[in-house]
Amino acid sequence: MKDTVVKNISLILISAFLLHLTSCKIEPVLDPNNPSLEHLSTNPTIGEIQNLVTGTESGMRTDMAFYWDDVGMLGREFYHLSASDPRYTSDMLGKGTAVLDSNTFYTTRPYDAAYLVIKNANILLSGLTNTKADITDQERKAGIAYANTIKAYELLLVLNLQYGNGIRVDVANPDALGPFLSRDESLKAIISLMDSAYADLSANASTAFPFNSTLFGNTAGQFAQFNRALAARMEVYNSDWAAALTDLSNSFFDLNGDLNKGAYYMYSSAGGDLLNPVFLPLNSTGEARVAQNSFITDAEPGDTRLNKVSKRTAAYKLDDLTGTYDFYVYKSNIDKVPIIRNEELLLIYAEAKINLGGAANFADAVTALNKIRRAASLPDYSGAMTQAALITEMLKQRRYSLYGEGHRWIDLRRYDLLNTLPLDRPGDHVWTQFPRPAGE
Repeated sequence: MKDTVVKNISLILISAFLLHLTSCKIEPVLDPNNPSLEHLSTNPTIGEIQNLVTGTESGMRTDMAFYWDDVGMLGREFYHLSASDPRYTSDMLGKGTAVLDSNTFYTTRPYDAAYLVIKNANILLSGLTNTKADITDQERKAGIAYANTIKAYELLLVLNLQYGNGIRVDVANPDALGPFLSRDESLKAIISLMDSAYADLSANASTAFPFNSTLFGNTAGQFAQFNRALAARMEVYNSDWAAALTDLSNSFFDLNGDLNKGAYYMYSSAGGDLLNPVFLPLNSTGEARVAQNSFITDAEPGDTRLNKVSKRTAAYKLDDLTGTYDFYVYKSNIDKVPIIRNEELLLIYAEAKINLGGAANFADAVTALNKIRRAASLPDYSGAMTQAALITEMLKQRRYSLYGEGHRWIDLRRYDLLNTLPLDRPGDHVWTQFPRPAGE
């Protein structure tokens, strides 16, 4: 992997087009007007630390369109119909004999983009540890915890796609990369990193970061709530229901609060910034994202979450697939995209309560599910008060509340229900994971 440090006005970004980790070699740009990689790791100024943070948060958005297409298409939430690239509807949907490729964009680009952010975070960690700038020990620890939270989140994105392949967690030294861990080992290591970060965030809760962040507040205590929200997601992936509830209690979870409160990827039309990469105008052809039709046909009457799709003026047909509704979660090219928000936290709460079992827990779960249902203009849940029935209800509410946010494929995989996903063409397949990139 070649790491190139580029300073562009106030941004420091490592080059987005990297080779895989197995060929890592640091080659700093030799520019006397800009800081070297060694300098950033050993003694950055406060301004340079801010540039690293800004670059890291900007990099978090890089190539996320490929990640959302990956999980959205494999989860049959929507189809990316591309007249210029048939791999979206052949490889990704398992058409006929087509399989996922280990050396093409849908595998390599989200993988490389996440590890790029992790590389940036590791440089930030070194810089915060070694800087001689005037920051307090509390500020240093808070900043390090921030960087470790970002690392853990990005590692989770990689694991979501790689799943049973496992991932490398220890990549701090490009000349001595850690081994591939199993899926369970990877998830436990990610949770451990997140917990370590939370310990430092909570111990320094009143401390302001020595930089500005756009993710979720600028004090360690505020960011700790974001950390615990992500940790709750990780714990339900780990089937540790009690831990998930503990994490929720220390997050921004609010049973009666705004469902959209949370952390987001931000976009704008300002010069040098990024536009929302999954927005496409309604009724597009050539490149279109269309809803898989069962999202509409399976919905309960009156569900206002159907505003996440829009009926096309004319159906779009490509590669034996037909889209009659556009994917319309985002209404403009500057709409923000959730990283995690309170509506997901209510659903995590319900899931944990259901899986813990017992009448009292079931009642708590239904309370949360009814909050979701009422927000969607639906009547209260009236089904059976059994674990199986409530899991079905919970997954349905996750399907509609979190539509297009990157969860459906992962949810059904967690519950061994990938075989229930619709197949629109004979011979199509539902994949469980992406192949390990060829460069690895």
